[in-house]
Parts: sequence; C-alpha cells; structure tokens
Amino acid sequence: MRGTLSVSSLSLPNLCTTKRQVFRMSATQTRNAGISFESLAIKPPLHPTYDLKGIIKLALSEDSGDRGDVTCMATIPFEMEVEAHFLAKEDGIVAGIALAEMVFQEVDPSLKVEWSRKDGDRIHKGLQFGKVYGRAHSILIAERVALNFMQRMSGIATLTKAMADAAHPACVLETRKTAPGLRLVDKWAVLIGGGSNHRLGLFDMVMIKDNHISIAGGITNALRSVDKYLEQENLQMEVEVETRTLEEVKEALQYASQTKTSLTRIMLDNMVVPLPNGDVDVSMLKEAVDLIRGKFETEASGNVTIETVHKIGQTGVTYISSGALTHSVKALDISLKIDTELALHVGRRTKRA
Repeated sequence: MRGTLSVSSLSLPNLCTTKRQVFRMSATQTRNAGISFESLAIKPPLHPTYDLKGIIKLALSEDSGDRGDVTCMATIPFEMEVEAHFLAKEDGIVAGIALAEMVFQEVDPSLKVEWSRKDGDRIHKGLQFGKVYGRAHSILIAERVALNFMQRMSGIATLTKAMADAAHPACVLETRKTAPGLRLVDKWAVLIGGGSNHRLGLFDMVMIKDNHISIAGGITNALRSVDKYLEQENLQMEVEVETRTLEEVKEALQYASQTKTSLTRIMLDNMVVPLPNGDVDVSMLKEAVDLIRGKFETEASGNVTIETVHKIGQTGVTYISSGALTHSVKALDISLKIDTELALHVGRRTKRA
C-alpha cells in the first residue's frame, strides 16, 4: 500500500545506483505530440512551428545533462514514493499550472498531480494550492523545470492582470520582447493574466516600423509597397504602421483616404510624454486618437508602466502595448515542498510565507 513519506523516513542502505533518468532532445520531435489543449480553460496561442513539447524536453535535458540527478541517485531509493505540495510565497496570479502538468507527465506519466486552483486564479502567500504524488526521483527531476515555468508565467500573469485592470477600457498587449525560446510560453501567460496577444512573430502580421519606413522612403511608400505585396501574394492579414508624430498620423490617414488599403491599425509611438513630477502628458496621444476617429484600431506604445497605464487607457486608444510585461518580468515566488510544516515555519521566519 502506498503511503506519504517524509524525507526523514528515507532509508539509505537500499539505494539504487544503476537506474537513472536522462533527458535528451531530438530536433526531429513531432511538434506537441501527445499534448492536448482542448480541456484547458485558457489555451496557448496557436503557432505554426513552435514545439512546446520540445521546449519542455530541452529544459529537462539541460538540467539532467548526460548523467541524470546524481543527488537523487546518491540519497534516495529509486522506488521511494512521496507527496509534495506547491506553496505560494507571495500574492499573485498563478499561471503555468497546465504547463507544469506537462513537465511531470514528460518525466513520469505515473505521477499524480492535483490542484485546488487553476491558471488565472489568485493565490496568496502561504497557500498550498496543489500537490504531486509518486516516485521521489521523478518529482525532484521535474521540480525545478516545472517551477521555473510556473514562476515566470505567474510573474507575467500577475503584472498583466494589474495592467489590464488599470488600462480598461483599452486592451493590454505584450510585444515580441520575450525570452528567446519562450515566445509562446510568455504570450500564454499574458492571456492567463487577462491581456491580449500582439503578433506572435514576423509571419502573422505586417508591422511597418520606423526602420521599414526609413528604408522605404516614408509612410506612404511603405504602405503602398505593403498593399502591392499582399495583393501579389494573395494574402489577407492585419497591417499596422508605426507613427511618431501627428504629421505621420495625417500622412497615413491621407494615404488611406485616397487608396484601397489593407491598413488595420495605427501605432502611436512615444506620444505619452513623461513630466518632471512623474506624471505623463497624454494630450498628443489623445489628439492622434481624435484625428483617427475610429477609422482604424489604435495602439499606444512607449512610457507604459503600471503607474501610467490608466491615464493612457482613458484617451480612447484600442490597445496599449508594453514590452515590460515579458522583458522585465519579476518571477512570482512559488516552491514545491515535501515537508510543508518546516517550509512554512522557515517561510514565516523569513517573511516569505
């Protein structure tokens, strides 16, 4: 009969020294094979080439190397089974629960994982919100990878939730300023936090930025080239153009008034002006929104912080994009503990539980 065992009950003489779990990633893995997103309340964004299962395998492989968990092999009998609990060490929005389950499943399909919270729920310091039961070796191999994903995603979701609430009625977007290799994971966390996704990459939206405009010789030339390209390639997709001045806004509007265009959104970049007292002046942004008069979606970008996003959201912009959601994320402190009583005692001593 299986029972819950604490670390103090481990018996060292029966150590297994011949079995070990080593994870290697093959570049030929089928994308997301065996992963079903149908049951998830908040599904990851769809990406044509992103290999989520491959990312999980890579994370496990870089941790286990070519030898496996030598500490587990040295200290814990291979068949030992334990129960470990997820413990929140600060308040926030939890994200990455579904991804953590995928990690445990990849390491050992026999592990049993249960949750009292779901992705997008609020958690508070000291809360035990999930548990995993099964072979101790498997749990400890998966532990850090699962927590790394959860902590990063929960940090992103927590900041996104705060910004999305403050920005209403505007919608909050992230950008492509994501951790290399974690594009889909970071953008999934934004969705869990109540934000919306900007383009996934270079392939799913035409986004004419300042460098494109400079090379093309101006906004009109850039827009004309995009319209011609999309027509030649028989492509239909969203088109956004970046503007930095009211004159550029007027130029985009003039082009659209004279030509059938695929333009759908105008970015209003750095039209939020910081003031010496820490406040921001949004009058230029408001004037640009008024010029556009709802003919196109609008997106405010630049000088977006948790302190400024509410004022920006009141200007009438459709979207507010913030690179800080993903490029400056502070991970939410979450741990996985077998001896939860001791963990809570230490946490209270250090004011982290």
